[in-house]
Amino acid sequence: MRQGKQGSGAAFGLYGVAASILAKLERREGSLKTLVYGSHFPNTRLLYALVSETRRYSSVLDSIIEAAGLFRAEKKLQPHLAKVLVYDLLIGKGLRGGGRGKALVLKHHARLQAELARLKVQKKVSRNEDLLPPAGDSDRALQIPRYVRVNLLKTCVDDVIDYFKRQGYSYQGKATCMEEAMLSKKKFLLDLQLPDLLIFPPKTDLHDHQLYQAGHIILQDKASCLPAFVLNPTPGSHVIDACAAPGNKTSQLAAIMKNKGQIFAFDLDAKRLATMSTMLVRAGVTCHQLAHQDFLATDPTDSKYSKVRYILLDPSCSGSGMVNRLAEEESTSLPTRLQSLSGFQRKMLAHALQFPALQRLVYSTCSVHQEENEDVVQEVLEQEGRDFRLVEVLPSWTPRGLPVFPEAKCFLRASPEETLTNGFFVAVLERKHKACATRCVLYTEKYGPFR
Repeated sequence: MRQGKQGSGAAFGLYGVAASILAKLERREGSLKTLVYGSHFPNTRLLYALVSETRRYSSVLDSIIEAAGLFRAEKKLQPHLAKVLVYDLLIGKGLRGGGRGKALVLKHHARLQAELARLKVQKKVSRNEDLLPPAGDSDRALQIPRYVRVNLLKTCVDDVIDYFKRQGYSYQGKATCMEEAMLSKKKFLLDLQLPDLLIFPPKTDLHDHQLYQAGHIILQDKASCLPAFVLNPTPGSHVIDACAAPGNKTSQLAAIMKNKGQIFAFDLDAKRLATMSTMLVRAGVTCHQLAHQDFLATDPTDSKYSKVRYILLDPSCSGSGMVNRLAEEESTSLPTRLQSLSGFQRKMLAHALQFPALQRLVYSTCSVHQEENEDVVQEVLEQEGRDFRLVEVLPSWTPRGLPVFPEAKCFLRASPEETLTNGFFVAVLERKHKACATRCVLYTEKYGPFR
């Protein structure tokens, strides 16, 4: 559903859902990405943009609302709803739809507009974005480049580079160091480590670009590209993507496999799965099979999965590494939440290792916490993963795992400060004796699954 076709009821629903997500973000109940997809709102892109921008202008909106006396005049107006409404009224696309909240805010439109103008005069600026505070740790997203993965199922890197050059972008060649990735204006680079990844200046908006709309490019952070890249399944192989939505990693796996083989893509949320299906069709992915079910409920000995040699496991996590997330504060609830998440993650990883033909597995999170990363992998390997070992990949990648045990050097870590990406963690596990997995495949092909 395109933004311009939102009906009045849907638009008011948008503000209510956005207000609810803002409140949950303040209570640390999930990451922006998780809450948006979990809301079941039909236009996730519109919702994501509204919440993200409202948060970005949060301090500006607080100043305007306070100066205008909005809450003193309208005591029944819910604060988070007021903030998203005032954002769209003054800074966004203008209020759409109906509802009592909109009516209450519109009563004070002139006063709110006057306070915005007064604030600009005080700050000696003319643009709304100039009212934003300087970029710092709490605004790291502004410092991260726009990464663009070329979809090799539909095009090639050279053709995409030529296309952008014809549009006036200046190609700077292949990056030789991280510092070169901080680009300005209409310059772009080829990434140092990932051969199908292009780097553009921060905040480059390509959502309406022809190549994106046609599925020729995928807007995907570099750190998010690492799991599929290091899993590196061979064309023709069988792969499980255990927590697949929204589908970027699934489409990347398909590109690596040249659409040859089979990807079993799991997700519990039907709405997320439907959105992913649309995305995969646009990307030209044909080797996938969507599974609306709990990965933990699958039977590893089912003959359907007898040839699965690769698993990508990117389970639900705290999202603490995402730059669009509010700065995480120490709270009494955080240890409890991490304990719950890590328990789930350990179950997922232990279950994945039970697939008899499995040769290689990648475990990844967008978390910075040791409890969800090093601790999970170490515990599962010690208790249930004796047939597997950690593999050191990308030796040139500087941030490694926290030194909590000797093999932690095998892990990859990413962060805005060190790698100019979202915060991420990646571990690669490989079966110690690949011949065992090969014998399992041959056995099940001849006699059926183990029972």
